[in-house]
Amino acid sequence: MRVLIVEDEPYLAEAIRDGLRLEAIAADIAGDGHSALELLGVNSYDLAVLDRDIPGPSGDEIARRIVASGSGIPILMLTAADRIDDKASGFELGADDYLTKPFDFRELVLRLRALDRRRAHARPPVREIAGLRLDPFRREVFRDGRYVALTRKQFAVLEVLVAAEGGVVSAEELLERAWDANADPFTNAVRITVSALRKRLGQPWLIATVPGVGYRIDTGGAPAGPGGAGD
Repeated sequence: MRVLIVEDEPYLAEAIRDGLRLEAIAADIAGDGHSALELLGVNSYDLAVLDRDIPGPSGDEIARRIVASGSGIPILMLTAADRIDDKASGFELGADDYLTKPFDFRELVLRLRALDRRRAHARPPVREIAGLRLDPFRREVFRDGRYVALTRKQFAVLEVLVAAEGGVVSAEELLERAWDANADPFTNAVRITVSALRKRLGQPWLIATVPGVGYRIDTGGAPAGPGGAGD
């Protein structure tokens, strides 16, 4: 999951971003409306967390733009405006949820995950492919009935690969979806994480490498050939 945080208080924005990263949720920060629109124009987000009172185009205007774009990105308004009229106007603008400051971080995470499940209502909440069972809400993975303990980053990478349903996912896309805008595009973090994830899942190797292209879940039921499951 990748989230855009639109918040003009740097310390709060960074605290939210760092906390979400610990929950295997990639997050980018926009400190004003112009930055928010720029990031929305170049990146694909699963959710947007909007403060309403920000410099430049307001959070309300950002919400209008998101709704008008037809992207379907769920919006959670995170703001100090706590009157019932404020909440009503926020929902009328297109907000899918509304959380007032001060807030409990755990509640924010629960609400974001609930919105993500709602956004993906057409997909089963638990994904199964090639003997793999991934529960995004409970953050659990089983392979052929065996529980597999994963780090948060390994889970985030596996979630993207499983969602592709056997399709190839490039290293660049994994970096974008499981990390965030601050990730170094020249890093070998993806290769290292995929290699460690492959070992955690065990043999026969489930994650195949498509040389020069990316990675995919091997749905053929047989180990990939030489180089097919390599780093």
